[in-house]
Amino acid sequence: MTTLTGPVRATTAATPPSSPPTRRRARRTPAGWLRDGGLSTLVIALPMILVFGVFSWFPIGRALIMSVQQTNLVTAPEFVGLENFAFVLSDPLLGKAVANTLWFALLALVFGYPVPLAAAVLMSEVKRMRGLYSALAYLPVVVPPVVAVLLWKFFYDASPTGVFNVVAGWFGLGPFPWLQDATSAMPSLVLEATWAAAGGTVIIYLAALVGVRTELYEAAEVDGAGVWRKIWHVTLPQLRGVLFITLILQVIGTSQVFLEPFLFTGGGPNNATLTILMLIYDYAFGSSLGGNYGAATALSLMLAGVLAVLSAIYFRVTRPWSS
Repeated sequence: MTTLTGPVRATTAATPPSSPPTRRRARRTPAGWLRDGGLSTLVIALPMILVFGVFSWFPIGRALIMSVQQTNLVTAPEFVGLENFAFVLSDPLLGKAVANTLWFALLALVFGYPVPLAAAVLMSEVKRMRGLYSALAYLPVVVPPVVAVLLWKFFYDASPTGVFNVVAGWFGLGPFPWLQDATSAMPSLVLEATWAAAGGTVIIYLAALVGVRTELYEAAEVDGAGVWRKIWHVTLPQLRGVLFITLILQVIGTSQVFLEPFLFTGGGPNNATLTILMLIYDYAFGSSLGGNYGAATALSLMLAGVLAVLSAIYFRVTRPWSS
């Protein structure tokens, strides 16, 4: 019997594991697509595709055609090329409308964007009657927009007996001109628009707050964090994705503001509340430039293009933060 007293040396080198052979993806044929249920999928999706095409893509295509035409929708259209775009860019009111729209969007972002978030966080901390508070927050959304504007127009009465001026008088302030003054008209519109639209965003934030893990708050409390530190270090990071979405939606929505300036001031006083969509409306239906549908569609496409570019830049910049 032979005994091995020295170390045993491997006589064969370990072979590295071979990588699995790459499988070439089989080319899908129409027969295979039908066999895998493609036809039934198409049949189910066809009504939605037709509805979306008729009510979305067809109007967009029609707008592209009208933007290079001179038409009143009655007589035969006349091809004018880029003259409608040149007319819009040379309009002296365009700069005023753009500035007013940006001012409205900025005021709505500074004052209107934090309000729903603060309301949602406060309501999430309430232990009793949270459903009642949620219903009250959403109530302005249920009110028809025209009714809400007429109601606030009554509140904005510039006389000393106006509702808001009476309340301001209790504190020794006012009376204020509100909608009748070029300086205060736009902030007044932002105040009403924030009241009218905040409820829907509050509900979104409340739904997102339900998904925040309670153990994160418990860990913050163990570390001695107060209410504001919990909000800053736990709540806001957990709502980051939702906050990004609501931010871009608000920017797009406020850039298309029309109802408030149209019903409150008609673009006045002295064009202080004239917005881009009001200018589009004036091109198409206004008393001075009514019937210029080519210019209206041209300005609409320019606004859509700017918003699309801003949205693409926004999502590209915020992609690392929203994950």
